[in-house]
Amino acid sequence: MLQALDFFLFVVHCFVIGFNLTGWIWVRTRRWHLVSVGLTVFSWLVMGIWYGLGYCALTDWHWQVKRALGETNLPSSFLIYFFNDILGLGLKAGFVNKGAGIAMAVVTLLSVVLNFRDYRQHRLSER
Repeated sequence: MLQALDFFLFVVHCFVIGFNLTGWIWVRTRRWHLVSVGLTVFSWLVMGIWYGLGYCALTDWHWQVKRALGETNLPSSFLIYFFNDILGLGLKAGFVNKGAGIAMAVVTLLSVVLNFRDYRQHRLSER
């Protein structure tokens, strides 16, 4: 059961990351994208006040499952785990974290701007 949950959380992680990177592209997903990046930024920055900058509730839950399966020495983030343990790239944590922060800033800004533009266009078309 824990192995299935581990696999499920891996897939969810990949989906959330992929959606956070690309969900702003399609008009139909932009509102959901804004919610998704908003929750991610909230976790990283607000919850990060108590748990450490970049804290991810999903990673916390996933790592609890992995520890129950006997895995040790898990990195501080899923991205570091994905790039280094899954893909074997050996990237430095600082590089991965900076890249994640820059990417999140860019997609959040895109999402806010495009959602605002879509909202304005919708309001203007109602007149």
